[in-house]
Amino acid sequence: MQGKIPTSTVALVRCESYEQEAVYKALVQGVELLGGTGAFVCPGEKILLKPNMLAGRQPHLAVTTHPAVFEAAVRVFREGGALLSYGDSPGYENAKTVARKTGLGDAAHRLGVPAADFETPVLVSREDIPGIPGGKAVFPLARGALEADGIISLPKMKTHGLTRITGAVKNQLGCVTGFEKARLHFLYPNPRRFASRLAAITKILSPRLYIMDGISAMEGEGPAGGNPVGMNIILLSRDPVALDTVFCRLIDLSPAFVPTIKAAQDMGLGTSDEGSIKLAGEPPENFVKPDFDVVRRPVSGDTVFRLPSILRNRLIPRPVIDKALCKKCGVCIRACPVEPRKAVNFPHGKNRFPVYAYGLCIRCFCCQEMCPHKAIHVKTPLSGRAFAGFLSALRKKA
Repeated sequence: MQGKIPTSTVALVRCESYEQEAVYKALVQGVELLGGTGAFVCPGEKILLKPNMLAGRQPHLAVTTHPAVFEAAVRVFREGGALLSYGDSPGYENAKTVARKTGLGDAAHRLGVPAADFETPVLVSREDIPGIPGGKAVFPLARGALEADGIISLPKMKTHGLTRITGAVKNQLGCVTGFEKARLHFLYPNPRRFASRLAAITKILSPRLYIMDGISAMEGEGPAGGNPVGMNIILLSRDPVALDTVFCRLIDLSPAFVPTIKAAQDMGLGTSDEGSIKLAGEPPENFVKPDFDVVRRPVSGDTVFRLPSILRNRLIPRPVIDKALCKKCGVCIRACPVEPRKAVNFPHGKNRFPVYAYGLCIRCFCCQEMCPHKAIHVKTPLSGRAFAGFLSALRKKA
């Protein structure tokens, strides 16, 4: 199945709208730059398409993979003879509801693509997977993802409060069933350790190809509360690390600030070395957006997370509720993975606004991620901003 195209090739294809034929032609072009459909699927193989179905938002909001990209992928790989299914496990709504609201369900129904089983968990230990170092972490992965002969991952180009970007490596988190995703946040609150689990999941599933929908991306407070911005691009690669690295290059973000990139590279999933990444298609300079709204600083490290909670609360970013936007719907409370006491709760019933207990908060930002009203923002306390400036000055002197 391997062609002569280097594994760490990233194809950059211009696409300026979600008009169906335009997206299809762009996807055909991108797949051809990487060796054609035969490099990824064989006739009769069961192939899972894994879009980003974070929440039930309309396609123009850039929260999820656009149905036009999904439909183009169906056409391309069905022409290669693949037997297709699709699936994802959303953050808090059920998959059918999210598929309907995002337009992905309608596209799948019209094209005759069945939903894979993303409700039945299968426990997979990373000890069972060669090349994944470390202890006895067990991942409850969707049966539909594990039973497929191969996976085509369809990530969305977005920012993320915890990992800086939602990219190719992180897209496989949706193969963890139901609220087990929140449990992973609770077990591994440190962003670097959490990133290592994301990399392990991607290594277990080993998608054959990553196709990133960047026609309309999300900047600002992603992955659900940010703003759509036209990037007019589709990125494709076998190498998720290289693809995420090129994504960073387009938005003027250092790959060193993205914990999933380092974790995945350390696990042998690809390279972030720009000298080792081969680019195909249109030059990246044609798409660079230096004013893209993204946090351009490292994530909080192990040292900060080991500090007493009173210091953590003064130093590291935290979720803050905008009462002008809050509808008191309670989604933030349901999304919080901290048990048994939630880090956010209604103090005296739903007639009042939710309140954070920052001493319990693990800074996973699941509440901000799931808020349907963009009412939760990630803010750094004044003392934290001063401390970050002090560290930056020290680095410059060094």
